[in-house]
Amino acid sequence: MEMKNLWIKRTLAGMCLVTTTAFAVDEGVTATEIRLGASQVLSGPLGAQTAQYGEGARLLFDSVNAAGGVHGRKISFMSLDDGFDPKRSVENTRKLLDEHKVFMLFNSSGTAHTAAVLPLLKESRTILFGPVTGASSLREGVNPYLFHVRASYANESEKMLSQLKQTGVSKVAFFYQDDPLGKALLSEVRKASVSENMPLVAEISVDPASPDFAAAAVATAKSGAQAVILGTAGMTFPNYVKAVQATAARPVFYGYSVASLDVINRELKDKSRGIILAQIMPSLRNSTVPVVAEYLRLLKARSADAAPSASQFEGFVHARLLVEGLKRTGRELNAASFIRTMEGTGEISFGPFRARYSPQSHNGSAYVELAIIDDKGQLRY
Repeated sequence: MEMKNLWIKRTLAGMCLVTTTAFAVDEGVTATEIRLGASQVLSGPLGAQTAQYGEGARLLFDSVNAAGGVHGRKISFMSLDDGFDPKRSVENTRKLLDEHKVFMLFNSSGTAHTAAVLPLLKESRTILFGPVTGASSLREGVNPYLFHVRASYANESEKMLSQLKQTGVSKVAFFYQDDPLGKALLSEVRKASVSENMPLVAEISVDPASPDFAAAAVATAKSGAQAVILGTAGMTFPNYVKAVQATAARPVFYGYSVASLDVINRELKDKSRGIILAQIMPSLRNSTVPVVAEYLRLLKARSADAAPSASQFEGFVHARLLVEGLKRTGRELNAASFIRTMEGTGEISFGPFRARYSPQSHNGSAYVELAIIDDKGQLRY
């Protein structure tokens, strides 16, 4: 009982700190501007995909700014490249806070990178909204300054293994790049395999510094796997699939939402057909969903020849949800008022995509669907 009372006192003290203290980052909100910043992977194998998140977000921000902004304030968004290095993520975040005086960090990418900047969030009392990671380790408990948007990797793992079990597949292997993302996904798929009583027949990894895809393909073929879940993104995904397709093995490939459809289609072309990807956003083919219709309309207005992108759309939805939160907070915008608004606003719905925040959870959405790449390189849900 004494421990419970102590926990309550500490919790109330923390809530008072969040709701009454003026935050230094509030200077990132001026009479005419709301400054956002991100440390993102803009170079290397994941660079092209991450750039798409930023393009989607800016498409929404540009539209909001053209209409007068949020309560008269225009949104500015600066991205700094960390090259997928957590140390550079910390350096970039300090620069964004100290030199550029951003109000909020938005859509920063990476699991280890997000974990690395958590001490900075607490130190500066800065909000990080919508990091591109689904790691459960970042969703345990409630960090008042961290707001997730996308579903977790646990949600995706459970969805994939549940469907495989329902379809009668019993031999499932897991392939991953031996890095923080790969290890996080391995942990999630192990938990899901236990939950579904489907032991993995093989766990196959490659060294990110010198990946031997041929050896990984041989190990895959020897495992006799009927399906392989790929815990990776960027070029590692198609390079592994190419190597396996060069063998006699013909497993069905499953991927997480962080895998880029654009990269897969570009590298595999017609051989991408039949790959199944978890999706944490509504289908771009369903224009009856208002947020999909809005994205497609703005994309076409910007360029009639622009091709819709799943990664770009995810960045767009992250930005749409943020703007909705900023609007609901009102003209008296600061970090504390934004936190109070998001925790008290209940569910925010964009068609089938729903996000909910409360003082007990900042996890956002649990929406996951599985989609297969068809013969035109498009996702069919």
